[in-house]
Amino acid sequence: MSLRFRLLILIGLAISGISSASFAQGNAFLSGTVVDKNSQKPLSGISVRLLPSERGMVTDAAGYFRFKDIAPGTYSLVISGINYQNVLLSNISVTTGNENTFAIEMEPAIKGLDSVVVSARKNTAKASSLETPLSVQRLTVEEIKRNPGGNFDISKVLQSLPGVGGGVGGGGFRNDIIIRGGAPSENVYYLDGIEIPVINHFGTQGSGGGPQGILNVNLIEDVKLSSSAFDARYDNALSSVLQFRQKNANTTHTQGNVLLSATDLALTLDGPLSSKTTYLASVRRSYLQFLFQAIDLPIRPNYWDFQFKIQTKINKKTTFSVLGIGAIDEFKFAAPKTASPEKLYVINSNPNINQWNYTVGMSLRRLTDNGFWNLALSRNTLNNDVKKYEDNSNPSPQTQTLLTDSRETENKLRWDMTTNIGESKLTYGVSLQYVDFTNDFFSIYRKELRDENGVVVQPEVKISSVTQIDFLKYGAFFQFSRRFFDERVAISLGTRIDGNSLSNSSSNPFKQFSPRLSVSYALAPHWNLNASVGTYFKLPAYTQLAFKGPITPGGSATNPGAYIQSTHYVAGTEYLPNNTLRFTLEGFYKRYAHYPVSVLDGVSLANKGSEFGSIGNEQVVQTGIGKAWGFEFFVQKKLTKRFFGILSYTFYRSDFTDISGAFIPASWDNRHLLSITWGYKFKKNWELGLKFRYQGAAPYTEFDMVASRTNYLSQGTGILNYAMFNANRLPAFHASDVRIDKKWNFKKITLDVFLDVSNWYGAPSPGAPQYTFKRNDNNTAFLSTDGLPVKPNGSNAIPLLLPNNDAQVTPTFGFIIEF
Repeated sequence: MSLRFRLLILIGLAISGISSASFAQGNAFLSGTVVDKNSQKPLSGISVRLLPSERGMVTDAAGYFRFKDIAPGTYSLVISGINYQNVLLSNISVTTGNENTFAIEMEPAIKGLDSVVVSARKNTAKASSLETPLSVQRLTVEEIKRNPGGNFDISKVLQSLPGVGGGVGGGGFRNDIIIRGGAPSENVYYLDGIEIPVINHFGTQGSGGGPQGILNVNLIEDVKLSSSAFDARYDNALSSVLQFRQKNANTTHTQGNVLLSATDLALTLDGPLSSKTTYLASVRRSYLQFLFQAIDLPIRPNYWDFQFKIQTKINKKTTFSVLGIGAIDEFKFAAPKTASPEKLYVINSNPNINQWNYTVGMSLRRLTDNGFWNLALSRNTLNNDVKKYEDNSNPSPQTQTLLTDSRETENKLRWDMTTNIGESKLTYGVSLQYVDFTNDFFSIYRKELRDENGVVVQPEVKISSVTQIDFLKYGAFFQFSRRFFDERVAISLGTRIDGNSLSNSSSNPFKQFSPRLSVSYALAPHWNLNASVGTYFKLPAYTQLAFKGPITPGGSATNPGAYIQSTHYVAGTEYLPNNTLRFTLEGFYKRYAHYPVSVLDGVSLANKGSEFGSIGNEQVVQTGIGKAWGFEFFVQKKLTKRFFGILSYTFYRSDFTDISGAFIPASWDNRHLLSITWGYKFKKNWELGLKFRYQGAAPYTEFDMVASRTNYLSQGTGILNYAMFNANRLPAFHASDVRIDKKWNFKKITLDVFLDVSNWYGAPSPGAPQYTFKRNDNNTAFLSTDGLPVKPNGSNAIPLLLPNNDAQVTPTFGFIIEF
């Protein structure tokens, strides 16, 4: 056990010894607003009970309620009303520092099998809706904050859910969200209805993954993951739609919190700006560069992120909101004080990344007699600057091997309408986007090499593209939902169409006709059978769409831009024995068409996206097809009697074709995903969380030893043997994470001290070996077979494969001050 780890434990134990009785404890508050889910109109006269206190009240004319003078602790809210399904919110942490303000939606009551109102079918354990009756999960803010190993990062917490993998090996540091065997580029993300294309720092352009999430969990109320049966309003989703809903701001006074952890410092504020306007705001600053310097790692990542929302109630029917999120990422290298082959490999195998991105959006919501409409206008930009050199420690233009200097900007306008006609629900809308993308890219895929006589033994292969494109994207959608046969059967039928004005893509939106159908049958009062089928389309990455040679040797190329297609078939059952326990079992099959395949290496782009930089900057053909199939089992227990937990298991297969048309296991074909998470709330504000993760053996590709030796000095890495792509398997990954929290409530301040340890029992983290040349004892030069300096083609070098399976125990100690 390291000295640093021991010190963190000692500090935690010392703080835990402070007696909470020595401080004056104040009282807390809890408030919220209740609305009809279908019409969004406020509901008055709704009963709100606070458990276990047995206190209760009814909502006022604005649907508002507020409990005062509550003793700090963990509570549940039970919301009920005539002709509405009950709503249960559990695991609500009430403190003196911050007041929780909830936005609660109630659905009309459903008549059950015996024509009685079934009021408990809508609750926090159940996550489905009329439009999406299956393949949907939901996490509350408390489940995200207290998730062991999550470190307040939503992307990591999602790996507790069924079908969600964590990248190739499973134990890496990146947030590559893999849903049911699909690539990380197949997911879309929405924050309060505004699409946010980038949710990770140092993200991979054209994909979406990265090492650290951008979203501030302290501003999030809940997260909804849909892995199929997508609502027709969402475009470009092949594997999942992730919806992040921000919390309501405090309407009475400004409040906030400060979070200090081992990696960053964050400030969050919310409160009123006027009687009709509220705000949320946060800023976070990392100090990873100082931590990495202290432990002598040769990389210096540094980031900032920002998030805000302003909401104004113009009148009883109209609400106007403005939100924004952004990040600044800087990455550089530094020579280690104590050199080792592993540290020196890191310097030249990775690119230097500098990024910034933002999304700002405005939305106007207007209630109508039978529903509501939304008008949303947003703009997002990603600026990506990536450089790599033969020696990143001594960069020069003559030794540069990679450049990406690109900026992509989207301007989006969307209008949608929700109307309730009797027992039917109808939604429809249109969208328009203007895209501006510029890209200056080149990569030395293979450097020219000559022998002693000056004869070219390896010609240069250089990828170069300097392009600018601007075009329109347009779409429309329609969805009809209704319950039949005494409300035992629910059917949702929808479609959307999408097109664009690019000459190398598809301007006819009906070629991307995207129908979907979902059916739910109430087999018994607590049993549902569900099924769905749907076809979904995604426009390829802008890097692919804009790419235009030249490629040397071989001339120039313009890439195709056909929409990637995926058809889903899903069926399953859901069992809800009570309002805090949920079981689901689902089987799924996904079929892909028109997937881009690299001409250079013959590999489907479905296997790429877990590396830094970008994907799509190369010549491709869209002849690839794919398939993913499997089943999921999920159990979720909401907090009762101090205990809550999640168990999920997924078996799946994922295969995509290479350029020859042969099916190859995808890089994400781990086949087995198991996650068990549980938490217990002890007396005196102690909390314990434990998580176990298992991810099956991931495919990997061995090196082409001849090409690797020839090109290592220019590339900084080995060259894969693409003829045997993913023909090998890494060992399976497993690890366990633990988290301990202790709270002290003062008069108007709450202190939360936590210790979060990832992989506490030190399991190896399997990764593909790393190719390098053997160095001398003091790591100042490469050894050679003849005692001379290593030749440019590496012919006299001594190849070495570095193992990549270190046990990474990561303790994080920190505190949160609410005020």
